[in-house]
Amino acid sequence: MSETTGHIDPTKERFAAFRDLPTDEPIHMLNLVRLRQSAAYPDGRQATGLEAYRAYGRESGPVFRRLGGRQHWIGRPDLVLIGPETERWDIAFIAEYPTGQAFIDMLRDPAYREAVKHRQAAVEDSRLIRMKPLKAGEIFGEEA
Repeated sequence: MSETTGHIDPTKERFAAFRDLPTDEPIHMLNLVRLRQSAAYPDGRQATGLEAYRAYGRESGPVFRRLGGRQHWIGRPDLVLIGPETERWDIAFIAEYPTGQAFIDMLRDPAYREAVKHRQAAVEDSRLIRMKPLKAGEIFGEEA
């Protein structure tokens, strides 16, 4: 993969693997997003990557909330302390869904499918990691 080609959408194989996991349990989705300077809309419209990503949030938000989703945590990465120095992220957040099925339903919703064009135009690279929520313990890596 060249440095200018990023991960934007899940492959069919990774989405199938997602569907094979339990769909009746709460999930958290860790999002790491690097935005383009200028959005890459197929129709040529002009916007910054941030403007396009905000349009994605505005248009997909009603579907996300209707299905029981909420933003659990958000942060702005400042520095990669451990990891490739060239890897940078503009936005990091955790989205919480009541079930894995709610996430699948969001991706299949017609209003979401229309909104995702803004995400595709905005994002240069991303990571989306499904996580099982656990109760935190007192020390690093420990469950309560």
